[in-house]
Amino acid sequence: MHDKTRLIRAGAAPQPLAKTVGPPIQRGSTVLMPDAASLYDWDQVTYGRQGLAAQAALQDALATLEHAVGVTLYPSGLAALTGALLAVLKAGDELMVVDTIYAPTRRFCDNVLARYGVVVRYFDPREPAETLVGAASPATRLILMESPGSLTMEMQDIVRVAELARARGILTACDNTWGAGYLFKPLQHGIDLSIQALTKYVGGHSDVFMGSVAASDLALVRQLNNGVLHLGWAVAPDDAYLMLRGLRTLPARLERQGDNGLRIADWLGLQPEVAAVYHPALPGAPDHQLWKRDFTGAASLFTFALTPGPEAAVNAFLDALQLFGLGFSWGGFESLAISVDPQLTQRRFKRDYPGPLVRLHIGLEAPDDLIEDLRQALDAYREAAG
Repeated sequence: MHDKTRLIRAGAAPQPLAKTVGPPIQRGSTVLMPDAASLYDWDQVTYGRQGLAAQAALQDALATLEHAVGVTLYPSGLAALTGALLAVLKAGDELMVVDTIYAPTRRFCDNVLARYGVVVRYFDPREPAETLVGAASPATRLILMESPGSLTMEMQDIVRVAELARARGILTACDNTWGAGYLFKPLQHGIDLSIQALTKYVGGHSDVFMGSVAASDLALVRQLNNGVLHLGWAVAPDDAYLMLRGLRTLPARLERQGDNGLRIADWLGLQPEVAAVYHPALPGAPDHQLWKRDFTGAASLFTFALTPGPEAAVNAFLDALQLFGLGFSWGGFESLAISVDPQLTQRRFKRDYPGPLVRLHIGLEAPDDLIEDLRQALDAYREAAG
């Protein structure tokens, strides 16, 4: 053969591949089928967009974590939420959404679902399960929860909502990014769809985007898979490999960061510039009993209220921080802080707080160093607030 042809055929992967602790990263769009009959065998992977070795290994690992029949991957956490909704909803359906839902999910519900004939109704996170499910209409197809809410930490009685909804033939879904599929397992508590932004705790290093939806019902898994297929989403093999690598250390990181977070939350509750701390794992917190019943540990994300002061003083607090980065997202190895109040304007159910809200994500730094940083920032707040 001519060199032109030989070079095209040369360098194929050896068979079999050497066994490593992680899966091979297969970068391929074309999948070569073994024979003509396999070209249209849809039970096989026929195109790289469907996912190859790294994606399959991550799906298997997440299914083990979530006690799921199947897990579908998406290119971001938001895509996992929107993908799950698009997979199970149709025109004429009603979707009930907790008012504390992740803000980009709210934008999708208000700006996209409404355009396609899905009615979206928000409910108060404090609404009792019986009242919530009792208010569902014959058109209600799905109840979407987020517990705790990632800004103000309210929790829902997910177990009871799932039980009552199932009796009425209503699906339930939970954004379980705070629980990471490890601290809380929605499928084992009766939820139909467990949704995660893998970008956060599973990735753990703030450098890769991905989301997942897990289900224990095979028919729902097929709906989710069809949704991904029809919309053309794909997850890169390198990203899947990084997520799988992060998953290996998830328990150790969650334990360390959760302990750090509780220690800092306890300390903040004793500071004169802090009016309240919102962390469901703290004894005495409004939803502590729900957390204690359903969760096996605490995540490292929580919110606290400063004593009353102007926005300029909140900004002075944030700008004084040296070890906390100012940025959105969470779940990585580093500590972060944001002001919360600008995001609360879209909520239907307003709640009074004793002062401006700040959300912290606690990383893997030494907690004494973080406490020292917070203390000097609180001094700056006190001075700016007058």
